[in-house]
Amino acid sequence: MFSTRRLLFNALTFVPGAMLLPMVRSRLDKRAPETGGTNQGRYCYSVWLRHLVHAHENGLNVDPKIVAELGPGDSVGIGLAALLTGAEQYYAFDVVKYANTGRNLTVFEELVRLFQERADIPGPQEFPRVGPPLANYAFPRELLHSERLAQALQPERVARIRACLSGELSEQSMIQYRAPWNARDTVVPETVDMVFSQAVLEHVDDLPDVYRTLHSWIRPGGYMSHQIDFKCHGSAREWNGHWTYSDLMWKLARGKQVWLINRAPHSVHVRLMREAGFRIVEDAPVKAHSKIERRQLAPQFRDVTDGDLTTCDAFIQAVKT
Repeated sequence: MFSTRRLLFNALTFVPGAMLLPMVRSRLDKRAPETGGTNQGRYCYSVWLRHLVHAHENGLNVDPKIVAELGPGDSVGIGLAALLTGAEQYYAFDVVKYANTGRNLTVFEELVRLFQERADIPGPQEFPRVGPPLANYAFPRELLHSERLAQALQPERVARIRACLSGELSEQSMIQYRAPWNARDTVVPETVDMVFSQAVLEHVDDLPDVYRTLHSWIRPGGYMSHQIDFKCHGSAREWNGHWTYSDLMWKLARGKQVWLINRAPHSVHVRLMREAGFRIVEDAPVKAHSKIERRQLAPQFRDVTDGDLTTCDAFIQAVKT
């Protein structure tokens, strides 16, 4: 059941002086299939519009002025897409600083072109593993009508966003990038219209505190929008094999990669969101066949529901009540 290679390499991260691990880890990670990411403008464009279309279907605010993202990754491209559709302030929060100015500017120019062309939303043929799915991948003209985009894409406004990316106008910047981030005082309480993340919340350890923090940021009636991946992220041979590890074995499999995954199943996220004060307006789990039998689960996961055992992804939108 164990991914022996990952178990060995990650366990070695506890050994002082394991100098070759970064190189070995790099070679191991390159074996994983690529699914696209925020270093691509088309990916960022697709993800932002998917969240926005679902918000429209759920009767939520589709013109949020202050947005925040958890875990932007290689670039702040999804947030740039939000700014190019009318958002006035974007907060990006990450554990480690991945994004850089050159990559951000490249992604930004591609996004400007995509919005100017009103390009259709890149769908499953281009990004087969990206959620949430849509019924229609045509450009959402009913949401991003000509007047709205004309205002959002004014040359002087685009130039201002570009200047913010280049490090100019830092005190009045539309873009606030924090890595690493912590604490609730990073954002003025009850000012954010929308918080979103894409395959990030499975990497956060203190989920109760994170959901409480998001609740403190979001204004009443604002919402959060999350695509969450419950798969093992290469830590096991089966997609849900990480739930078979004892706590000790998981510690070895995880090594010092503290942001690997938290192993919280779907129902835990739903419960914690509600306990933090959110009302869920969409919960769309994606199902996958489980080759893991209940007797194979570690004791702490033996009581998970059948639904959790077969839920590999979920898209959830929830309103602050």
